[in-house]
Order: sequence, then C-alpha cells, then structure tokens
Amino acid sequence: MKIAFLTPEYPHDRVGHSGGIGTSIKHLAEVLKQLGHEVSLLIYSQNEDAQFTENGLEFYKIKNPKLKGLSWYLTRKKIQKLINSLHAVGKIDIVEAPDWTGIASFINVNCPIVIRENGSDTYFCHLDKRPVKAINRFHEKQALQQVDGIISVSKFTGDLTNSLFNLSRPFTVIPNAINLEAFKPTTSIKSNTNTILYFGTLIRKKGLLELPHIFNVVHAHHPEVKLLLVGKDSADITTQSGSTWSLMKPLFSASALQKVAYIGAVPYTKMREHIAAASVCVFPTFAEALPVSWLEAMALQKPIVASNIGWAKEVIDDGKNGFLVHPTAHKAYANAIIRLLEDTVLSETFAKAARQKVIEKFSSDIVAQQSIDFYTQYIK
Repeated sequence: MKIAFLTPEYPHDRVGHSGGIGTSIKHLAEVLKQLGHEVSLLIYSQNEDAQFTENGLEFYKIKNPKLKGLSWYLTRKKIQKLINSLHAVGKIDIVEAPDWTGIASFINVNCPIVIRENGSDTYFCHLDKRPVKAINRFHEKQALQQVDGIISVSKFTGDLTNSLFNLSRPFTVIPNAINLEAFKPTTSIKSNTNTILYFGTLIRKKGLLELPHIFNVVHAHHPEVKLLLVGKDSADITTQSGSTWSLMKPLFSASALQKVAYIGAVPYTKMREHIAAASVCVFPTFAEALPVSWLEAMALQKPIVASNIGWAKEVIDDGKNGFLVHPTAHKAYANAIIRLLEDTVLSETFAKAARQKVIEKFSSDIVAQQSIDFYTQYIK
C-alpha cells in the first residue's frame, strides 16, 4: 500500500519544529515502512519546495503561496495538484490529513482521503475556553464533511468533535502510537535524580500556569527536588504576552524558582535522555486529544501525574499506572507527585504498569495494523 501523510509538521532537521502530530506520524510512518508499505510525507507551510528521500521515506516540502485573501485557496490547490500527480504515477493510494485548521477542505483528489482527528482548532479553543477564528471553524467543518473517512485518536475527541460541529459522522478510534524499540527503558541513566520533568510546549492550555503553584507545594515539602522544563516557549493569547515562561516565573516562590531549570526545545533524539533521567513526569494539561508525550514517558517506564480531563482515562488508569488529578487542584496534584517521590515501590509499580499499557494498546506495530485495516476498506 502507498500511503501519504499530509501534515504541517514532522520531526526532521530539514523540516523544522514538530509537535505531537508530527511525532505521532513519525512513529506510524516508520513502522508502515518496515511492514513493506510505501510512505510519502507531504509537509506544507515550509520555507521552500523540495523533495528528498531518507530511510526509505519520501519527503515533499510544500511552500504555501502568498497572496492576500487567497493564500488558503492557492495552498490547497497546490497540494491537490501534487497529490493527483503522485497518484497518477502510482506513488499514492490514499492520503491521511489532520483535522487541524481543515487543510483537507476544498482539496479534490483522485484517491481516497481520510482525516485523523488529533484535535482541531475549534476543539482546542473549546477546551481552552476561548473563541475560535471563524475561518478555521469553517474549513474544519468542511473538511470533516468532505473526506472519505475519519479516524479519531480518542473516543473523547471524536465525540466532542462531532458535537462541536453538529455532525454525526462515524469515526474509528485508533490511538496515537509509540515505537517501543526507540523508547525502551535503560538502566544506564540514573532516574533517582529527584527531578520532576515536564516536556512539551510552554503554553497556558497545557497547564503551565498551574505548574508553578503545584511545584511550590512540592518544594515546601522537599526543597531538594528539582523541576526541569523542556520545550518551546510560546506567546500567551489571553495576556498578549510574548512568553509563557515569563508569565510562569513570578508564580514560583523565590526559593522554588532556584530549583527550576528551563532549557528550551531540544533535538528529538535528545529528548529520550531527559525522560529517562527523570524521577516523575508531569502533564497538568487542559487540552489534548491523545498526547504522544504521555506515551513516550510511559514507554520509558516513568511514573506520571497527569490531568484527569476528557481523554486522560483512555490513556492512564488512575491509581494503577499513573495518577490523574485536575490541574487546578494544586495541593492534590502536588501530593500525588510527593507520594511517587517518597514511595519508590509504588513509583516502580506504576512505571512498569505504564509500559505494559503501552505494549498492549499503544505500540506502533498494533496501531499500524489498525491503520492499514482502516485504509484498506477505502482503497477497495
């Protein structure tokens, strides 16, 4: 089978920064290739038009045309032309697109096109309790109505997406996945470091303005514990600040701030080392679909304290392979972290159970086969 992923991001040096969507595609694409399928990556919003091959994957960088008021239309028609040309010469059987900003709207191609719901702008604005741009909502609904089929990475995301757009489209739940070989626990890196790790974008919707309050409580009980933040800083829409990190710093107590290290974004290949060295990973987020970062930490056998909102119960079983606490319940959240720091037996039990959950449900081998089964029904 010849599968193309249409995406705004992918973790590669020639492509630029990537978030969860790109990472999940990478895990899936590499396994699909190993299973004998041909994979193309059509990456838009790039600084140039380019094509290259690496490790058996075909990359197509797409530069968006710039013309005031018409860029959205010209970009879609450029993507449409590329897909149809690749399909015509037998390089594409099916295309998978994200729901984000409705890039698949008004793209009319000669092969099946499906959407994998990792969370649209409308979806995240709803969870973040802020207004969505009308143009994004329009394209996202149009794309969902137009495509041949829909995958959702969680039942919560699929149900809420249908509700927000007043749709009743059927969807198949296929979660995001993790490459178990790439994220295998190691004993060569010490993890009893008294380090709490958050990795991901520094942004309000991921609970980063709650994390200082949580860490202040932990710090009061355990002054030796450190907090490490890894990820790209971002602007804050609510306050119009150019930096979420600058909003976070005053929220820490003076002594707690001395135990906080923010190192910014790191190469994807280095992220594994930071996760492996952590004692506990924390994700106090308000808005996700099915976060790959959680799966990476779980696969590396890390105890986790995460948000208890929506999708969370489809990833973590509270009290069995992690703790789920609402991000605004600062004391309860901190107490869950403290419990894992103090109880090494519980921490190790959670960690092993977390990896086992990934093996059973979120392995890229399992998810790749589920995806192939889904694609096949549309190609036939």
